[in-house]
Amino acid sequence: VLAQETHGLNRVAGIGITHQRETVVLWERATGRPLHPAIVWQDRRTAELCKQMQEDGLEEEYRRRTGLLLDPYFSGTKIRWLLDHIPGARARAETGELAVGTIDCWLLWHLTAGQVHATDPSNASRTLLWNLQTGDWDDWLCDRLQVPRALLPEVRPTCSDFGMTEASHFGSALPITCLVGDQQAATLGQGCFTPGTMKCTFGTGAFAMQNTGEQCLVESRRLLTTVLWEHQGKTHFALEGSIFSAGSAIQWLRDGLQLFQDVRETEVLARQADPHSAVFLVPAFTGLGAPWWDPHARASLLGITRDTGKPEIVRAALEAAVFQTRDLLETARADGAPLPEALRVDGGLCHNRWFLQTLADTLQMPILRPEHVETTAAGAALAAGLAAGLYDLAGATARIPPAAETYTPNLSSEASDARYALWRDAVSRTLSGA
Repeated sequence: VLAQETHGLNRVAGIGITHQRETVVLWERATGRPLHPAIVWQDRRTAELCKQMQEDGLEEEYRRRTGLLLDPYFSGTKIRWLLDHIPGARARAETGELAVGTIDCWLLWHLTAGQVHATDPSNASRTLLWNLQTGDWDDWLCDRLQVPRALLPEVRPTCSDFGMTEASHFGSALPITCLVGDQQAATLGQGCFTPGTMKCTFGTGAFAMQNTGEQCLVESRRLLTTVLWEHQGKTHFALEGSIFSAGSAIQWLRDGLQLFQDVRETEVLARQADPHSAVFLVPAFTGLGAPWWDPHARASLLGITRDTGKPEIVRAALEAAVFQTRDLLETARADGAPLPEALRVDGGLCHNRWFLQTLADTLQMPILRPEHVETTAAGAALAAGLAAGLYDLAGATARIPPAAETYTPNLSSEASDARYALWRDAVSRTLSGA
């Protein structure tokens, strides 16, 4: 498209790369050939390894150093699995023949024709190998997971020079000026530059992220501490709650159970449901994320009666994303974190107005929806332009449009609390240790 425009390529000041953060690839440096299919973030194959490390008493030290918990969600145990299961991979890794990286790193390698093997702190901090306090790969963490440092990429600031694309990709060499994880990108795209501001992205999963500024808060027991971004020599941090299944539950109803053909039907169906229905879906298809962190839990549909129909099941799936978001905010409240004045939302589920009103009722706070709900790409572009010198941080902030829609609570806090209590009971029946 750029090549077809007059002076199109000359208009590109910088490219920003954003992606899902914990998916990893292992490849040969000489050829760029991957040794194994990428292991995606939802993969649970390292659950037993994480359990063993917990039983060995390592989780507290991992939490202190990385801000994360020992869960197969994160990249480090996936890298360990690749080295353990691909013949000869560990020996080749130790001699420097191989490279590993999350998808940003993999894309960067190929866009630069193998000239740059790098990532940024927002991605490195999701690996279980990055020390939040030192801002570097950690030898103790690498040793425990048996990951040679020779495998790992260089880590550069989020907004910085990541090299030039190889000319054949776009017809001309273009500068790459930003790498940033998808949830961090969405946080920037929502304008959450001020400590205390929070967004939640409702996509396949749902991810709430609260800016904590330059404070690295690792005291929370169930939420994650992660790097938001690094800019102008300063590292900014965030608290995050990760929900593994939100939009994927709706996709399951559509593709697996074939309850509807178009996700737009879910709003109509939810409005048709019996408001007194006590049907709850706990979508633990790949375990439960924050604040439960139970990789062995499996999904359950509870409270079904003869009167239960399609509308009640659809409503339960939408409410599951709502209730899981309240789980995150309740955990933040228990940890003493200041709750935001409003929650900024984005992602595919935010096209559903019934969902957004129910979210406001359940959280008892205003919900702010932007005109365009795909803010991840916008955040990466914003950061890339910042790095390219098109504007300063104040200019970037000024480019964030105001919310297009605001939803305020219509339900009493007593009624909201009563329904939420039923959800908590459903979760307790679903946890693998229950």
